[in-house]
Amino acid sequence: MKAFTKKGFVLALACMMSVSLLGACGKANNDGNTADNPGNAGSTSNENAYQDKYDPPVTISTVWGIDPELKFKNGETIENNVATQWAKDTLGIDIQSIWSVTDSNNAFATKMRLALTSGEQIPDVVTIGDAQLAQDLIDSGLFREVGSLFDQYASDTWKAAMAIDDNVWNPYTRNGERMGIPVLDYAYNHDYLLWIRQDWLDKLNLKAPATLAELETVMEKFKNANPDGLSPDQVTPLSIGFKNKLSSWMGDPSWIFGAYGTLPEQWNLSADGTLEYGSVNPAMKQGLATMKSWLEKGYIPAETALWDENKTSEPAVAGTAGIIPGPYWMSGWPLSDTVKNAPNAVWKPYAIPAGPEGKAMRHGTHFTNGVTLISKDMKNPEALFTYQNYMFENYADPKPGGVFDNGLFKNYDYDIAEDGKLLRWDDIPGGYVNAVRYLLVRDGARIPDAQMKALLNLADGKEATTRLEKEVQSAYGAETPAAAKVLLSQEDISFKNLYTGPPTETMSSKLDYLNKIELQTFNEIIYGKKPIEAFDEFVSTWKAGGGDKISEEVNAWYNSVK
Repeated sequence: MKAFTKKGFVLALACMMSVSLLGACGKANNDGNTADNPGNAGSTSNENAYQDKYDPPVTISTVWGIDPELKFKNGETIENNVATQWAKDTLGIDIQSIWSVTDSNNAFATKMRLALTSGEQIPDVVTIGDAQLAQDLIDSGLFREVGSLFDQYASDTWKAAMAIDDNVWNPYTRNGERMGIPVLDYAYNHDYLLWIRQDWLDKLNLKAPATLAELETVMEKFKNANPDGLSPDQVTPLSIGFKNKLSSWMGDPSWIFGAYGTLPEQWNLSADGTLEYGSVNPAMKQGLATMKSWLEKGYIPAETALWDENKTSEPAVAGTAGIIPGPYWMSGWPLSDTVKNAPNAVWKPYAIPAGPEGKAMRHGTHFTNGVTLISKDMKNPEALFTYQNYMFENYADPKPGGVFDNGLFKNYDYDIAEDGKLLRWDDIPGGYVNAVRYLLVRDGARIPDAQMKALLNLADGKEATTRLEKEVQSAYGAETPAAAKVLLSQEDISFKNLYTGPPTETMSSKLDYLNKIELQTFNEIIYGKKPIEAFDEFVSTWKAGGGDKISEEVNAWYNSVK
């Protein structure tokens, strides 16, 4: 996840759901055991047995990669703050920090690797967002199998959330053993649709494009007959970028290839039932030719190969872009800022247009954004489940009147005025703090479909009554519920990367090289430095350079899990 402004960070990607501490743990019972973990009942004689609150407290050690945008107040630090104090007071869990580092330029991954090679103390629990680092830590042999712990100690709510997509375990499974607990994310969080300037469509008497051909007509009018009077060289009809990848979370161009029947940079199901790497499918040639044509006509940025996700948002916010692909939450950020530069701007969400044969595909979102690992040497591994069960029962999708109605911590992500009014953002004395980032596990706890359900309820006219509904209503832009509905109207065109296993042997040695020649070749074709036939040469090089072997390994894995 990227670093944005204070408010923008919360609105973008995460919609950091807030919770409050208005009462004690609701699921504790008299003997200190949890009702939805019957296997632990009567086990209080064992000093390591699961408890809702530990007395005396137990320790969980960890390490931190601190987001550069994360704020602190009241003299606190990541090691000692309102969240660490809450864990001790509410759960009897003492969070001890071994080390912390501001996570810029991959500083956390670097520090973690150094700790491994130098034999430093390994944390009891660590949450990792870097996919390769997670695999390296699992392969180090220093972290334990966690599946049996999850089966024994996780609450029914947590288990049900994990069961929404059983594939979430695949990247962290070794020889049938689950070695890491997936950190769940919201469903469809990075699926995308098209955000289009409705005011431009209306002024030009155009309908929203349902096909690529109609899209070209719209882009032509946006550029050369701009209703705001912008000259052609001032307009970015379609703001996309692929500095790092052809599939990203904003300004994504991968749906262009989807219109011809493939999605690049992921493993898709082929006609014969095997997994195929989308970037070598022949349909890529049509997509590359289309992008080359659009670049020549000025429909996409001249510097599109140099633009990352944040850069693609700049012309949209400046009021000079007509269309930008991106997630359903973009009306809250960054598109809400467009009116500062173009007061009459109106963005509306629309479906992904179909190709010449009626095809449409978009990159689908996996339901995870990291993994939590547990050290082999952790004395009280069940304590992590005490912590997370509490979060899933009370934070992930709390009911009205629950202990988390208002926010996570008073005077951090919310406050209450003297007249009882709920205060958010800059109205909070001393300013807003995204205290969810203080928690032991990334984003606290998320049930993949909970946020989308809340948005669809609002889209259908339901009054916001749950905290989650109130939060998305206040934190997201006005068009977000409608965008969620548009997104799900095309649920059948959302295709996830079907390879979710750990890096194969050949990936570890060859993938960096293959990715490099892929992006280089595609750039050269789009910019006219090489003919479209260079794609065929790339495919041959990819296959001979390790791609065929990777395909064998990927399909061997796929056959073992399907």
